[in-house]
Amino acid sequence: MSLSVQFFSLLAMIGTGITAGIVLDLFGTIVAGCDKRSFTRRWAFWFECLIWIMLGIMSFWVLMMVRDGAWRMYDPVAQVSGLLLYAAIFHYPVRFVGRLLLLVVLRPIWLIIRLVYLTIQRIFSVIVSILSFITSPFLRLVKNIGKFLQNKCRVLYNRVQ
Repeated sequence: MSLSVQFFSLLAMIGTGITAGIVLDLFGTIVAGCDKRSFTRRWAFWFECLIWIMLGIMSFWVLMMVRDGAWRMYDPVAQVSGLLLYAAIFHYPVRFVGRLLLLVVLRPIWLIIRLVYLTIQRIFSVIVSILSFITSPFLRLVKNIGKFLQNKCRVLYNRVQ
């Protein structure tokens, strides 16, 4: 294995460490933003275990792509170095980009989805109101006929007895 391949694989393992830091930081932010009784908060431990397993699979996949799965002793050191590098240098820029994406991309999309939902809900509400207004005289008529027939039956029943 040449020195350039080893250096590239070292950079790839540092990259997986940085990626793991980003994913775990994102998960921690999501859990911190959830309500204490939410499903995500209650099952956070198991979700984090699943995330660690997925990160391990991703790291091995990177090893398969870079070195055909050959594991070296410096790989865990490179991954821990990537985690520490994320915590020391990339934490604030990634958080800034995340907030920027949230404000510029996700919130407008969420606003559009909510507006469409509320518009459809309002249209259905108006349709139901119009239909109830149109059918209310008929419903009152049926109700009054029912009361009339009930009273008529009582009168007839009292006469028979």
